[in-house]
Amino acid sequence: MPDPIQREAYWRGVRELLPAAPGVFAWGLVTGVAMVKSGLSIEYALIMTFLAYAGSAQLAALPLLITVAPLWVVALTAIAVNLRFVVYSAAMLPHLRHLPPSARVGLGYLIGDIGFAKFSALLEREPNYPHRVAYFAGGASCNWVLWQASSVIGILAATTIPVEWGLALAGTLVLIPLLVPFCRDRPALVGVLVASVIAVVGHDWPLRLGLVAGIVGGMLAALSLERLMLPKKST
Repeated sequence: MPDPIQREAYWRGVRELLPAAPGVFAWGLVTGVAMVKSGLSIEYALIMTFLAYAGSAQLAALPLLITVAPLWVVALTAIAVNLRFVVYSAAMLPHLRHLPPSARVGLGYLIGDIGFAKFSALLEREPNYPHRVAYFAGGASCNWVLWQASSVIGILAATTIPVEWGLALAGTLVLIPLLVPFCRDRPALVGVLVASVIAVVGHDWPLRLGLVAGIVGGMLAALSLERLMLPKKST
């Protein structure tokens, strides 16, 4: 990135993602520990963290893999948990369309919840910001480094990190305030509430189907309300 202005935009993206570092690091550590303590070898856990780069899907799929659930259930669960990335990718497309396919694939791999949230906040504050790709690349790559570093530490130190540390709760508490801005409009808020209720009610359902049902139910509720709120075309 030889252009000084592009470099500054890149590092701005890094700086603005750093407040989320404790939450990202905690969740990466939790995921790394969980993979090894669930029975995966260190080698397979390392392969999974670098290929998947999707903590929520990894954590959702692990119990199913351990119980030798049908492959279609594992795949459906991982896909359902990660459906939000389809929405993220669609939202990113207008800003990345001009890039070559290899660059779009690389940046698509780096998309994460916090990076996308920061990018969306930037566009809301500065809709005409000209260096948005460099900004996104900075935040997304920072998120990737934090996640992979903490996940690898968790994998290698899994046997020495006690569950009693409550890292999952700590990571959740740090990340919640960063994701709350997504709930400012009514469809998103309703979707979160519906998904939460269904997930809690279905907590003890087999094969973690409560989680899948919560995700699908929340999405349908949000989309339905959004459609109802659209202005009706005059006839």
